[in-house]
Amino acid sequence: MKSIPSISEQIDEKKIHTITKKNFSKIAPFWYFLISNWLIRAYKNYNDIDKFLIIIYLINKNFIFFRKNGLIIDYETFYKDKILEVEKINISDISKDLKIPKESVRRKVLELEKINIIKKTGKKIFVNRSDVYATQSLNTLKDIGNLLQEFSKLLKKEKIGKKIYETSEISYSIKKNFSFCWYQFYKFLFILTNRLRTEFKDLETCCIGFVVVISASHNKNFRSKELNLKSYGELIMGSDEIGVNAMSISEITGIPRPTVVRKLKYLIENNFLSINEKKLITLNIRENSKKKATKLRNKNMLSLSNFIFRIFNQIKIINSN
Repeated sequence: MKSIPSISEQIDEKKIHTITKKNFSKIAPFWYFLISNWLIRAYKNYNDIDKFLIIIYLINKNFIFFRKNGLIIDYETFYKDKILEVEKINISDISKDLKIPKESVRRKVLELEKINIIKKTGKKIFVNRSDVYATQSLNTLKDIGNLLQEFSKLLKKEKIGKKIYETSEISYSIKKNFSFCWYQFYKFLFILTNRLRTEFKDLETCCIGFVVVISASHNKNFRSKELNLKSYGELIMGSDEIGVNAMSISEITGIPRPTVVRKLKYLIENNFLSINEKKLITLNIRENSKKKATKLRNKNMLSLSNFIFRIFNQIKIINSN
């Protein structure tokens, strides 16, 4: 017989935030990979991140329905059928919730209808998820698993956690409790993408910027250091002595090179990135943009801590019984 999980065993959200800030250099590579990979995969589906975001916004209505009615749907059950019924499409709500202009939402929904991703049958609306959405979830689940495994190592290091969870354990637990976990992930994702869109104009620009950030964060000498959030933010500037060119960014993201060049120009002119004499791009936020970047990074860490709090405690409860 399973025992009732102890309330005192859960990890407090404030403690999670303290741990992630204190050990940010250990979490950072996994955190940046999670967001960068998601943006890249989202773009490659329709050559438009917002279209994919609109689809998952509609799909998330099902997770909200499950949550309201106390239903837990596992991964296999949720993806058993390719066609998923969704609530009515409200252009105004999508525009407001995702911070996409109303006319852009309307146009993108029509384009998704033309390629039969969104189908209307009488008064009912269906999303054709095909195999791409299940694959997207599995890839994202792997990235989340790597992040949470690293977090469990930090808990052990801080003498708060008793064990390090394997990625296979984390994956199994999330898939078993998929509707709850993916509701939390989408909630986190919508908050994050709205924040990024507000600061950087559009998500393709963010996608390009994250490639440069990852290039800097994976500097071998830089990764070996144990840095808190503040120190990391200061020392990562100029740490990438090599940089990355526009063609490489285009190949990594799938975004056409002319578009990459145009959006890099925006990031450089707004002092988020730098370009050297060899036309290589590096992360080197200048003084007049540091305050904005620091504020954004701090907000993102609060959001990440909340997401870890929701998911990790759920995994901990499942694996303790």
